[in-house]
Amino acid sequence: MCRLSSVSRASFERRAVGWAVGPTLHTELPLAALEQALSQRQPEPGLAHHSDRGSQYASQLYVQRLKDHEIVISMSRKGNPYDNAFAESFIKTLKVEEVYCNEYETLQQAQADIGHFLEFIYNGKRLHSALGYRPPEEFEAAFAAEQAAAASSAAAQVSGARPVGDALRV
Repeated sequence: MCRLSSVSRASFERRAVGWAVGPTLHTELPLAALEQALSQRQPEPGLAHHSDRGSQYASQLYVQRLKDHEIVISMSRKGNPYDNAFAESFIKTLKVEEVYCNEYETLQQAQADIGHFLEFIYNGKRLHSALGYRPPEEFEAAFAAEQAAAASSAAAQVSGARPVGDALRV
């Protein structure tokens, strides 16, 4: 039996950024997923981390790691599953589209197959209605390009340069 724990997901672009698969749900499992997400994203202080009220997320070690990164801790209200609907919907998708379709013979196979699904299928190919029917990687790249273009345009206006085609005219 293996447990999937703490798939960290960036809410804005719906991208899975940290996950761990293991034999138990002890604190070490979601902590490993959190570490993966932190190393991938290196968030600024003030990021909100929402979870259910599971003991592994309320553990002293896990909470301290969030505080070390100045992450705001948010937990579902007791007995209210709707607070965590975003994560619950994601877990349902993962189970229906990957886990229930396979019979993993080993923990290592489960780790590899689930990792492949999250990284290449979910993040790279799966369309999301909330993202204009684009996969998270495509949405994130388009957003970054828009932000860069806006910053470039703002910088050009400040310097007095005028855009001409794809080049800047000074």
